[in-house]
Amino acid sequence: MAAEHTQPPLTPDASIPVHAASAGLAGLSPAYFGLVMATGIVSVASQFHGLHGFALALFALNITAWLVLCVLNLARAIRHPRHFFGDMVDHLRAPGFFTAVAGTSVLGGQALLFVEGYRTALALGAFAALLWVVITYTVLTALTVKSVKPPLDKGISGGWLLAVVSTQSLALLAALLAGHIHPPHKIAMNFFALSMWLWGGMLYIWLMSLIFYRYTFFRLAPEDLTPPYWINMGAMAISTLAGSMLILNAPDAPFLLAILPFVKGFTVLYWATATWWIPMLLLLGVWRYGYMRFPLRYDPLYWGAVFPLGMYSAATYEMAESLKLDFLWLPARIFLYTAIVAWAAAFFGLLRRLARLLTRRGRADPVSG
Repeated sequence: MAAEHTQPPLTPDASIPVHAASAGLAGLSPAYFGLVMATGIVSVASQFHGLHGFALALFALNITAWLVLCVLNLARAIRHPRHFFGDMVDHLRAPGFFTAVAGTSVLGGQALLFVEGYRTALALGAFAALLWVVITYTVLTALTVKSVKPPLDKGISGGWLLAVVSTQSLALLAALLAGHIHPPHKIAMNFFALSMWLWGGMLYIWLMSLIFYRYTFFRLAPEDLTPPYWINMGAMAISTLAGSMLILNAPDAPFLLAILPFVKGFTVLYWATATWWIPMLLLLGVWRYGYMRFPLRYDPLYWGAVFPLGMYSAATYEMAESLKLDFLWLPARIFLYTAIVAWAAAFFGLLRRLARLLTRRGRADPVSG
């Protein structure tokens, strides 16, 4: 990959500012749609808990973020195809593309929740489904047939569970859309949601087995414990939220009523698994940043840690609603505030990163000032 970087480095003595911007575009992380995922779910959870003004502000911000990232990724694919498509065959970077699916689906859910934009949500859902098909089969095929592959401990991370999150995000949006359409399409949409929900659960079992094996039988260095490991919990949280929506949709879909105990049981299982991960991830975080003194600097991957916190809050709230478990509303609210603090920290880090990039561009082209 190093040989493919033909753009001048991002340094103060660069002669043309567009070169610096181009170099930054070439290295854009495929996982940057995690910003949309995190902002969207924190917005939704805030709406659940009555923070309407804050939730709407995040919705407006999320629309802008999604549009900007769509333009940047399209520009990257056109101007730097070797970097863009090269990431699709990289075992650690390729799963980041699934954030585009999940981010688009979450934005569609926001459109339904805040402005009752059924057509907009349906269009975003169709686009997300298309992305899911293209990314899933392109990435998995490419990683399967490539001749040179890394060992397991160097090639897998919690980021791989973004494939589960993207699948469950489609299940969630489909379940939400099913509440706004009429039979027979309502039943078909619920069936699609159930199918994706079940597939996402099976995919989690496959991937989590490999990740857990990597955890316990290979050396884990501080730099290996990247923020997407929080997706271990987030994938189960979004599975809980999608399951809760299926429970609420059951009266309108006879086939869901027939398997309702199964859906309820697996929804609680997903929530319990997500809950189990929280102390483990906190302990690993203390080990990484406290004991091992790993530096805490902004990284776009940190959005993959914000998203699970917001999703856990939304999932816990909705499961409490669907199963009449009022005692769960308190932990849902606690995790909402935790997610807001984490989102604010990540957003501040993003603003600092952008300010530094602008400063470097200004130094590279003093005349432009």
